[in-house]
Amino acid sequence: MKDHTISGWRNRAACRGVDPDIFYPLTDDEADDARGICSGCGVREACLEWALANREHDGVWGGATERERRRMIRQRRRSA
Repeated sequence: MKDHTISGWRNRAACRGVDPDIFYPLTDDEADDARGICSGCGVREACLEWALANREHDGVWGGATERERRRMIRQRRRSA
């Protein structure tokens, strides 16, 4: 069984120990460094799902910016 609790996946995240400011860019255009770290992360999907489920408003989670996560939520609502 997968552990989807925040502590379960955060302990294995590629961003662990990285300056958190990288994940809170001022614009989506400045999110490339964070996306690069997320792209190789083994728990990227769990991170993204957590952010979507908890309506995380700020930062890059699972490689997605706030704007991208809002779009994903809208698409999921339409598909439901």
